[in-house]
Amino acid sequence: MPRWIALLLVVSLLVAAPQRKKKSEEEITQTLEILPDPPAVIKAETARLAFHVAPLSGRGLLSQQVRDGIKALWRINNKGAIVKLRALVAGTGDMRRVQAIVSEMFSEKRLPLPVVSVVQVGLLPMEAAQVQLEATSVARKAINPHGVAFISGQASTAPIDPENPSLAVAGLTAQAMANLRTALTGIQLTSPDVTRVTCFTSSLSDYFDVRRLLITEFPNAALSIVQAERSPTAGLVECEAVARLKTRQPTSLQFVNPPGLTPSPNFSQVALVSTKQVVLSGTQLAFRYQDSDVRLAFERLRDSLEQAGASIKNVAMSSIYPLSRAMQEKVRTLRFEFYDRPRPPASTMILFQGLPSLDASFGVDVVAAIP
Repeated sequence: MPRWIALLLVVSLLVAAPQRKKKSEEEITQTLEILPDPPAVIKAETARLAFHVAPLSGRGLLSQQVRDGIKALWRINNKGAIVKLRALVAGTGDMRRVQAIVSEMFSEKRLPLPVVSVVQVGLLPMEAAQVQLEATSVARKAINPHGVAFISGQASTAPIDPENPSLAVAGLTAQAMANLRTALTGIQLTSPDVTRVTCFTSSLSDYFDVRRLLITEFPNAALSIVQAERSPTAGLVECEAVARLKTRQPTSLQFVNPPGLTPSPNFSQVALVSTKQVVLSGTQLAFRYQDSDVRLAFERLRDSLEQAGASIKNVAMSSIYPLSRAMQEKVRTLRFEFYDRPRPPASTMILFQGLPSLDASFGVDVVAAIP
């Protein structure tokens, strides 16, 4: 072979080699999968609803604590499907990460995504803890054959001494518990029938006394105790509850104001739900502060419920998270353009520290019955 031809072959091979390597590197480049958003609403069988609370952790930052909490709930649920997560977040972590982590972890295990509510609170009862996770799940068998009762937040308040803002709240807790007991008596239930209690407080200075009271009164309930605001303007304990009905109900959705509790035109004290299915929603946020902004949030909630076969007129439990007193009053009035005024749902609505968007003014999530 002539020398110049051999030289040309060598040069060609040297030029081609890097190109083949580059092409090979380009071929193995991967595009990260876009995670799905959690659904706005989800259906669940009422008879199989179960309620759990993840243990608090002070290990790591918000992302790790969310992951640890979800793993703990998977263990606690005993293979039940989680259909709703409520994350009560304290600290300065990015709350938007909660939804992303939920999507990532459930997608990795090929599990259906739950609806998600994320709300910022003032403080949690463990140093370095940044999130309290509550779960609503669907058990593998019926555990509420006659349905469930949603009990509105029962509040007890007191003025705060400016010189002693860390007001002990065990006494207020005892009063709120007495109201819960009255509500249960009015629907022929007792404290052991309660499956979850969440108490929002103005202080955690005597947290262990508060927890001891609740554990003694509600031995079968999953418990959450959080401080709703960092700097409250009044002493407060407001406790909401879910209980298991023990007898067949005359109607599938009934609202009750038991004797001994002050009736309100704004909410019912108790909602009894025995429909075959309910629809649970994630948090629907409102942005900005005009009446039209409030209406838009409820319109979106209404549309989501209707797509799942429910009606906003059949909301059993309404949880509303306003960030200011002005917005609280605005929501209190305008919600009855959507809710059924003669049959208002059970409800909890107090001031909270924040929501996942800086532009948000309030959030709302609900449980609605499917007739």
